[in-house]
Amino acid sequence: MDLAAIWDRLWADVTMHIYPTLPAVLIPLGVVVAVLAVPALWGVVRHAVTIAHEGGHALVAVLTGRRVSGIRLHSDTSGVTESWGNARRLPLSLVAFAGYPAPAVLGLACAWALSQGWAVGVLWALLVVLLLVLMRIRNWFGFFVMVVAIAGLGAAAWSLPDEWRVGIAYGIAWLLLLGAVRAVLELGASRRRGRGRGSDADALARLTRVPGAVWVGLFWLVTVGCAAFGGWIMVGHIV
Repeated sequence: MDLAAIWDRLWADVTMHIYPTLPAVLIPLGVVVAVLAVPALWGVVRHAVTIAHEGGHALVAVLTGRRVSGIRLHSDTSGVTESWGNARRLPLSLVAFAGYPAPAVLGLACAWALSQGWAVGVLWALLVVLLLVLMRIRNWFGFFVMVVAIAGLGAAAWSLPDEWRVGIAYGIAWLLLLGAVRAVLELGASRRRGRGRGSDADALARLTRVPGAVWVGLFWLVTVGCAAFGGWIMVGHIV
């Protein structure tokens, strides 16, 4: 297949409008809820939430005039984004705050695109996001995770039938929305046990002198709000 044919295929995918039935939206939701409920499965798919989390830090760092020197993903599903430059409190606070809401905001953007019928386009857009994150990965495990994610999503977007591609797009949206909420709940539980003192909430507490528990509450409000609104968008445009 030559480049012109590949471009025509990609353009057709991106501009394709597909409006699924209600079961096609709710079945991926059921699968995601089951995955979130099983610790072993959540431990695998949580890497997707971490990628979005670290990508959020990186994006806001760039938007506030900082330079991203690298992103590291770890086998325990944690991650670190390193940046330098503007060291004022407000930019640093915005960068620290961006992580936990980022998967939910990305999920909300996916939900809106899905409601417009751009399910296949969502897959290709997410693939571009993954490629941008890959460019800043600075450790071998992170590189491995990103290559697996890119290969899997690329193969699904290119090869699978439309109904499967739509299902995967809705599944990713649900995972980002609900996974963001679970990640915040885990953060709160970790801090109550005296762990996680190097978390984003504690970084914000040091920068702003507002207690870390308040920031965890704000993370929760943002992620739950995005999950509720995103779910309403995805289901509401059908029913």
